[in-house]
Amino acid sequence: MQQDVTPDTLAVDLDGTLLRSDMLFESFWSALGRDWKSGLATITTLSGGRAKLKSQLVAASDVDITLLPYNEEVIERVKAWRASGGRTALVTATDQALADRIAAHLGIFDEVHGSDGHTNLKGAEKARFLTEHFGERAFTYMGDSEADLPVWEASAKAITVNAPPKLRDAASRLEPEVEHIGTPDSNHRAYIKALRPHQWMKNLLVFLPALAAQQFTALTLLQSLMAFIAFSLVASSVYVLNDLLDLSVDRAHPRKCKRPFAAGDIPIAQGTSLAAGLLGGGAFIAAFLGPAFLMVMAVYYITTLAYSLVLKRRAVVDICTLALLYTLRIVAGGAATAIPLSVWLLAFSIFFFLSLAAVKRQAELVDNVKRGKLDVSGRGYSVEDLPIIAMMAISSGYVAVLVMALYVNSVNMAELYSAPAMLWGICFILLYWISRTVMIAHRGQMHDDPVIFAVRDGTSRTCFVVILCFAFAAALF
Repeated sequence: MQQDVTPDTLAVDLDGTLLRSDMLFESFWSALGRDWKSGLATITTLSGGRAKLKSQLVAASDVDITLLPYNEEVIERVKAWRASGGRTALVTATDQALADRIAAHLGIFDEVHGSDGHTNLKGAEKARFLTEHFGERAFTYMGDSEADLPVWEASAKAITVNAPPKLRDAASRLEPEVEHIGTPDSNHRAYIKALRPHQWMKNLLVFLPALAAQQFTALTLLQSLMAFIAFSLVASSVYVLNDLLDLSVDRAHPRKCKRPFAAGDIPIAQGTSLAAGLLGGGAFIAAFLGPAFLMVMAVYYITTLAYSLVLKRRAVVDICTLALLYTLRIVAGGAATAIPLSVWLLAFSIFFFLSLAAVKRQAELVDNVKRGKLDVSGRGYSVEDLPIIAMMAISSGYVAVLVMALYVNSVNMAELYSAPAMLWGICFILLYWISRTVMIAHRGQMHDDPVIFAVRDGTSRTCFVVILCFAFAAALF
């Protein structure tokens, strides 16, 4: 039934307009991160239409609407419209239940209309609804996509939000008055940031088998370089998926909330295709390095996916998994170059990276203590676990140094190094660095990732240079 409303009614879209995100994808990734089985099961309801899918996703997800990346410029515009005596309505293709929660949180809308599980309130369907509800050309509509063109055509005034030039031109050719708010951001830097290229430092571990075996042929270096590129692409694919699964967790974090997907700098609708493209590129390069390397890459990807979906919420299991993922990079380097890996190198790697993984959790717990939180959001720890995690970090680090010391004293060293006694210097440097790293984490001065901290920390870089000096001295003198 048509309602008598003045032409001063402002109807506002949600996805991409009021919100710098899309609630369909927000709900999907939240459901998948909450319970991957039920999250995937919701896809089967797509045969019943997008409205039914949205309703099922809302039931399966747990989106924190207070942390969503809202468009402050649009919010201020809506507030100003309402303050001047106009009426405001949130009209969205998002499910009604979720739209109601968002409207209640913001408190700036007089009425809310969303999809009801049967009708997807979008495009021509939204135009029809608004015309029947408010009257012919009796409302102003604020939107952001091509799907809004039929709605703008039926409105008294069209307002575009961050619309690209092509869409602006299309809206301007319509009969109603048109106003443009904002411009699409040039987000190339955001896409690069989403790949986390600084994390690619970890993938330098694929060069370690060649360095340890002192095989520096052009072919070996080329194979290691290809392995590095393949690993970086696949790792970035996982980082993108992890960010999508951790949207709510990241938004609750003082630093991670600035990640591109959490902040709304990149549409999360593009996240899946970006992750798939990176994975495909990495697999393509990996195929040139032989089936053994491709198998290691597959194990790495599956393990990382399992970590993102399940294992990261399991106490201790998550730390062991992180240590395994680091070690797999070394295994991948050996598979790419066909260089056999020594038991000593693998043992050292497992204990050393177990230490770094524990330091990572230690830093998160210390940060939570400072913020007054009792547990780590999305993890299986509480602040009471901090002493145990710190002990795991330092003890496994010291065991790694012990393995290094035993290796230095093994009979194999004389075959590779002319002065193996010089390698004892590496043991002393590692003892110092591990002890200092755990101490810094204990004081709350550690970056979330100890590897990135080491790259940026001047003392750590000095330790690395000294370790290289000892290694070269052992090989050359």
